[in-house]
Amino acid sequence: MCSMSNFPDEGGGIFVTRRGIFGTDGVRGRANRAPMDSETALALGRAVAAMFRNGGHRHRIVVGKDTRLSGYMIEQALASGICSMGADVCFVGPLPTPGIAFITRSMRADAGVVISASHNPYSDNGIKFFDRDGFKLADDIEDRIEQLAIEGIPENDRPTCEAVGRAVRIDDAPGRYIQFLKNTFPRKYLLDGIRIVLDCANGASYKVAPAVFRELGATVIEVGTKPDGININSGCGSLHLETLCSAVTLNNAHVGIALDGDADRIIMCDERGHVIDGDVIMALCADSLKRRDKLTNNTLVATIMSNLALDHAMRERGINVVRTKVGDRYVIRSMRDGDYALGGEQSGHMIFLKHNTTGDGILAGLQVLAIMMDENKPMSELSSILTPFPQVHKDVRVANKKEMDSIPALAKEIAACQTELGEKGRLVLRYSGTENIARVMVEGASQERIQEMATSLAGLIDQHLGTMPSM
Repeated sequence: MCSMSNFPDEGGGIFVTRRGIFGTDGVRGRANRAPMDSETALALGRAVAAMFRNGGHRHRIVVGKDTRLSGYMIEQALASGICSMGADVCFVGPLPTPGIAFITRSMRADAGVVISASHNPYSDNGIKFFDRDGFKLADDIEDRIEQLAIEGIPENDRPTCEAVGRAVRIDDAPGRYIQFLKNTFPRKYLLDGIRIVLDCANGASYKVAPAVFRELGATVIEVGTKPDGININSGCGSLHLETLCSAVTLNNAHVGIALDGDADRIIMCDERGHVIDGDVIMALCADSLKRRDKLTNNTLVATIMSNLALDHAMRERGINVVRTKVGDRYVIRSMRDGDYALGGEQSGHMIFLKHNTTGDGILAGLQVLAIMMDENKPMSELSSILTPFPQVHKDVRVANKKEMDSIPALAKEIAACQTELGEKGRLVLRYSGTENIARVMVEGASQERIQEMATSLAGLIDQHLGTMPSM
């Protein structure tokens, strides 16, 4: 892995890292610091507008965001760059990432842009791009946009006079997305009598998510629906489940639903307040789709981070599991290549490709509620479809992302752990694509032993690459 140190271009313009502007999920970093500053946003706006010019028609690019304070700054800089290249900007305001993908394709726009750092704290921000069909961009397209942003668009290629772009606001975008989501829920059902604790992480879904469930008849107890620009993901949402779980038991709710800052992830809890992660949600939905003959090619797509118990549970039901690298974009790529209907991640990204083109937490919650209605069973019973193998996760903040096997002491420990685990466990070490963090995952038969392995590996990573593990 390469160093994360920054360096300026010759003209003193935008900053890039030695690994480039783009990470595994668009551009992300500390707000108002390169690459998440106004200068880079303006350059990216120009670059994406130039990239998606495809004829003489008036081009349109949808721009939405989550609730971070820095979203205003990035939004205006992006719009300036887009308009300077003769494309029109369609502002949709705070809206979940999957909602922006939906609006982009439903409006036949040329591209979509999401300003969000997803589950990261408010001090970070990010920019993600969708093509006209609502899919995240391929690596080669991102590389070309990055090149255009760094090199700059020559002044002679920028339009003037009436050819400069306009900016308009799409006021009914939230309503369109709400209606789309409701149409994914079986018309034969209502949620009358169902009590849901809904945690929107003070993020992009704070308006649309409660509206969807209430309009279908549910009683909604809201958590994390009062954003102030700095409280997004703070002690709430899919990474902080304590409030959700306690609220479910306190309010005698049937289910809890937690979304992240841009609502492309979902984690749930049952009526007893027990957490239901992405692996269990995938297993439930795959089994339901197969029994209704809607699981194309009898295959579920997951990543290397999903628990081995998922493979076992699916095999018992005649369902294949295809594994990909971490990241919903890789899951979606595999789904498109193999014509698969369902994919996701343990972390909560759920992709129902027959409905939407990216992870959609609200949509996934509706599908699980439909299964509850179909089966007439509580979530605690439904979630028994999968009993996870013992698994330990540790995160280590690092100063750089050096290849781990190039460090002799660490390479030796990795080899020893892999030998001991054999075929009865797994070891996954990787770097986050959006933060300076090394992630350690150990899975095996003994909780005590895998905890020891994970602690040892995290300690060595910290010793050679950074600071102490943060858990």
